[in-house]
Amino acid sequence: MMNLSPETLQKIEQVIPHYPVKRSAVLPLLHFVQEERGFISDEAIEWIAAKLEIQPVNVYELVTFYPMLRRKPIGRRHIRVCRTLSCALMGGYRTCAEFQRQFNTGLGGISPDGEVTVEFVECLASCGTAPVVMIDDELHEKVDAARARALAQEIRAAARPEGAR
Repeated sequence: MMNLSPETLQKIEQVIPHYPVKRSAVLPLLHFVQEERGFISDEAIEWIAAKLEIQPVNVYELVTFYPMLRRKPIGRRHIRVCRTLSCALMGGYRTCAEFQRQFNTGLGGISPDGEVTVEFVECLASCGTAPVVMIDDELHEKVDAARARALAQEIRAAARPEGAR
């Protein structure tokens, strides 16, 4: 059995009966596991498959199809930069490069301090305020390189241990 918190296990037990066919609960279970663990491991795929009485490949195909499901850990903070046309034309690639420079990491990697992962994503649905960046669950609009530096500074400040300068 996978080591999940009692709260997550309770959510899982509550959501499964909401579906007329057990296997239909696979996406909510994947989201619950990722919320707690940060990514979907092979162990999680096998556990969910067993829980829903399906083959692990049926879980794996969903994990690899949906881009919001991750197969590897990410940093504690998740920076997603929109790369679609409006954002690209307004400097989204420069914004993304600045975040990578600020945190000394490549796309999809984890910064050396384990704090940040920077990724390109498809449309964040705010084309009129491009370039757009999502940091964790917060949308930031009109993020040019200077604003990216300021946001990076805020992230670093929030990561400092209590009492540090």
